[in-house]
Amino acid sequence: MSAILEIRNVTRRFAGLVAVNQVSFTLAEGEILGLIGPNGAGKTTLVSLISGTLAPTHGEILYQGNPIGNLPAYRRARLGIGRTFQIMRPFPGLSVLDNVAVGALFGRGGGQPDLAQAREQARACLDFVGLGRAAGQRAEALGGPGRKRLELAKALAMQPRVLLCDEVMAGLNLVEIDEVIDVIRKVRATGISVLVIEHVIKAIKSLSNRLLVLHHGEKIADGPPGEVLANAEVVQAYLGRQRA
Repeated sequence: MSAILEIRNVTRRFAGLVAVNQVSFTLAEGEILGLIGPNGAGKTTLVSLISGTLAPTHGEILYQGNPIGNLPAYRRARLGIGRTFQIMRPFPGLSVLDNVAVGALFGRGGGQPDLAQAREQARACLDFVGLGRAAGQRAEALGGPGRKRLELAKALAMQPRVLLCDEVMAGLNLVEIDEVIDVIRKVRATGISVLVIEHVIKAIKSLSNRLLVLHHGEKIADGPPGEVLANAEVVQAYLGRQRA
């Protein structure tokens, strides 16, 4: 499979702190890539560098073979890079439907030309993630699981070709995790490439085609899930804490 996204030796410094250090990897067309590592490993920073909410200190980010490291976040979104956020902040005062319609208005290619079409697209995205019945509710009235689905729907309404998911399963019970896994698999089935950060190892192992592991901002493993999770350095840096 050809790469839709390529990260080349990307580094991000915050004053004296190196949050991401010389990280390189690719995301293939139609692939689900799991991104794991201890808290503070640089996972969310890496996603922010790809989406454009942070700029790299060094290195290159290529999307469909073209460098995008200097483009602002809205330009990357219009090219087809969507993301969810670990800290969920729905637009207050708007319905669930209109929260998602915002994504449809400003997504890939410039978005839908008018609000009616944006709302139609938003309703389809809500149905896709299983949140259609909540379309008329105020977004801030949703509980945690509903807000996770809302984040996915907002990102999907932007018609991404690459979807970056930041802990969309955090805080969910086992049934809710399985439901979100099903949604992400459906997303991939539509042709969207997915990078997903997750701490639930059983979930990320079953979901991902490949795993990428960060530790102290550096890549320490990249490969098939079974191989990566058996890697001695990964076990020591991350899994060993969970098994202890």
